[in-house]
Amino acid sequence: MNQPANNPISNTQTAKLALSDGTVFTGTRFGAEGEYFGEVVFNTSLTGYQEILTDPSYNGQIVTMTYPLIGNYGINTDDVESGRLSLRGFVCKELCREPSNFRSTQSLDDYLRANNVIGIEGIDTRALVRRIRTEGAMTGVLSTVDLDDASLVAKAQQSPDIVGQDLIKDVMPESDADWPTGLHDMLLDQVTPSIHQSKEGDKAFHVVAIDYGMKWNIPRHLKQMGCQVTVVPGTATAEEVLAHKPDGVFLSNGPGDPRPLDYAVGTIRDLLGKKPIFGICLGHQLLGLALGGEIFKLKFGHRGANQPVLNKETGRVEITSQNHGFALSGETLAEGTEVTHINLNDQTVEGIRHKGYGAFGVQYHPEASAGPHDSHYLFNEFRKMMAN
Repeated sequence: MNQPANNPISNTQTAKLALSDGTVFTGTRFGAEGEYFGEVVFNTSLTGYQEILTDPSYNGQIVTMTYPLIGNYGINTDDVESGRLSLRGFVCKELCREPSNFRSTQSLDDYLRANNVIGIEGIDTRALVRRIRTEGAMTGVLSTVDLDDASLVAKAQQSPDIVGQDLIKDVMPESDADWPTGLHDMLLDQVTPSIHQSKEGDKAFHVVAIDYGMKWNIPRHLKQMGCQVTVVPGTATAEEVLAHKPDGVFLSNGPGDPRPLDYAVGTIRDLLGKKPIFGICLGHQLLGLALGGEIFKLKFGHRGANQPVLNKETGRVEITSQNHGFALSGETLAEGTEVTHINLNDQTVEGIRHKGYGAFGVQYHPEASAGPHDSHYLFNEFRKMMAN
């Protein structure tokens, strides 16, 4: 069958992904054209590529999907997790160019092109993932304009590492704002049976969410509990946070290495004991730093929707969604801080709590519904802390 000249199925432009260890993968471009560098990582989720694409925590990274066929259900306007795409590139084995879903408004190819993100398909993603698992996450260059292997490898080797960079200033909001909406109607009954549903007579707690690159489903959950949510930039000081007179403070997820973010750690340290605090992902790591902990880089990180986490208090195992390349060392935490959750794959810290300060955090994403209900109780715990 003849295809029109502008039909994306006719696209056969070559693209290459070069790693800093000298490995080069050749495939076919989709999405935008150009050249970008970033830390090459992989995500093991079978679905949820739209949420992954719009997660600001992927700023500075080229994301590889391990599931072989991506794009099946297209793109819709409801499932985005931020206002723009922050990742540097997207890698899959096979792109579905004719999506089928009643909510789909756009193909993945068109979506990446409109957002200036390069995609590459047709490479051996199993070999790429095995390389990352063996050698660790590393810098890579994804290009449709320079197809010389030696040149691309040299660029990858000369590009900066993600360690030590402050990546949150690229993705945080510029000013304070009130968050307007709760969860989508189609999710309420099926996805949130354990979320406190606000009802007449409930106190409307005021939460200030410090945004380091926050996924939008987090304030949606807080709003669904009946909270007033004020979002402030990740550079906000303790004085600026307290000026809003909150009942509680939320610390969001975000990209990259938490160790350069001294200003964020200082703000959290100044807030400890003054208001209940709940942190997720990067927010959990920053809380750990404020409590005297140390951070180390994982070899290839935890990125996927099937990470088993043990709640040490209840003995229950939660199936969780995760996206992080750094972890908190439990042995370095200040006195009074307890480790509440651990990852059953590698025994790394997944949750901490300091009862004296009324502060807790988890490394995973309870709003992502991987379980799907396993971790929603954490939002209720935050509400109870504010109530008490």
